[in-house]
Amino acid sequence: MPIFRYRGYNKAGSEISGVIEAEGQRDAAIKIKAGGVLPKEIRESLIEKKSGIFKRRHTPFNLPGITRRLAISLSSGVPLIDAVRAAATEQKGIWRNLLTDINEQVKAGASLSKALQAHSDIFPEFYTGMVAAGESSGRLPDVLMKLSDFLETESKVRNKVQTALVYPVFMASVSIIVVTFLFIFVVPKITKVFENTSAALPFITVLLIWISAFFQKLWWLLLLLAIAAAFSYRRMKETKKEFIDSMLLKDPSGILMSLYMMRFSMTMSFLLSGGLPILRAMRLTSRAVGNIKLKKSILAAEESVSHGARLSSSLKDFPPTMLQIISTGEQTGRLPEVLNTIADAYEDEFEKKLQRMTALLEPALILIMGLVVGFIVIAVLLPIFELNQLIK
Repeated sequence: MPIFRYRGYNKAGSEISGVIEAEGQRDAAIKIKAGGVLPKEIRESLIEKKSGIFKRRHTPFNLPGITRRLAISLSSGVPLIDAVRAAATEQKGIWRNLLTDINEQVKAGASLSKALQAHSDIFPEFYTGMVAAGESSGRLPDVLMKLSDFLETESKVRNKVQTALVYPVFMASVSIIVVTFLFIFVVPKITKVFENTSAALPFITVLLIWISAFFQKLWWLLLLLAIAAAFSYRRMKETKKEFIDSMLLKDPSGILMSLYMMRFSMTMSFLLSGGLPILRAMRLTSRAVGNIKLKKSILAAEESVSHGARLSSSLKDFPPTMLQIISTGEQTGRLPEVLNTIADAYEDEFEKKLQRMTALLEPALILIMGLVVGFIVIAVLLPIFELNQLIK
């Protein structure tokens, strides 16, 4: 629901300002008048109007640091308004404007969680939900500190995946460029030597000439096929996402399953330890797990839990060992702690599998390049050896 900022006059004739949540300007005016204020100006939050710009330009990497600064300031006894203002002065550009707008809303009487909800494109639902829980329990500094730890852990995992994939992607790109260069520019000059010979060429040499001619004349077709494949995959991700995600769960290496289970247990543990009810925690976790198949499974489990079932008996498509550990956590009343232990175990497992995968990718790419170069060398040298035999 949009947040509106207003200025007006109270019954005593004094000018006042504030913020209010409403469906639209008309609804906002009705609510303001009901509160005994004659509105002079009503407008949507400045940042809300520019949400499209923020969606394109904001950087989530700033969020853990900002959250930690707010937690430290509040823990030290700094008032919320001063803490947000200080955080705003340390930022530049969009984040500075964003925090300034939040600070103005808090100064006008809005809670921090309400001010954050006006920027849902930047602050995830679990973030505002945790802040609201912290405000209602009086533990906002502790909740903000947990939020910063959680966001930093998420960022660390994301960076590990990106770092692990940089080198293989670079190697694969260089390999494709080198092979294309060889077949278009180098191989034709070498095979030109065999054009005037009357001797029958070995099949491997003929195959090399065919491939080289194909690259020379139809390179544009290969480019079109690559573009079409990229668009088809993107289209499939939109229309067949559940099917793709179901296949990803069957990944033989198990690396993706480890990642999904880590996300689930880490997010659930974080939300439950922050004071959120289990049903809301499950709903928010379903959006963070990153797999539509598992998301539907978690939402179905939420429905069962709402009717009195246990979490461990309601989850489908989850590893049996994990469900058994969750069941133990439910019986002992230590579910958040148990889920956190599961998250640590799956994080270690994910890191080991990721390292193993990247360790295998490098020699695999080198082997493929070696086979391609070896094919070219043999295809060129074999007819030369045969010609030497004929001359002798």
